[in-house]
Amino acid sequence: MDIQLQSTLTCPVCQFSKVESMPEDSCIWFYECEGCGELLRPLPGDCCVFCSYGDTPCPPIQQGDTCCKAG
Repeated sequence: MDIQLQSTLTCPVCQFSKVESMPEDSCIWFYECEGCGELLRPLPGDCCVFCSYGDTPCPPIQQGDTCCKAG
């Protein structure tokens, strides 16, 4: 299985989108939108901002893990 290491994050407040690199072995719990400055946090039930606001989930989730370490 090929693991994707980039995801396009889209801010739910201003719709600003940016391609970001994802760490292979940890999650990103906070992300500041470059468009409006909103501090994004994972939605309930998601482990990281990539799973909540990205077009590709984080690598640990892609590999079938249920959660990952703080990044």
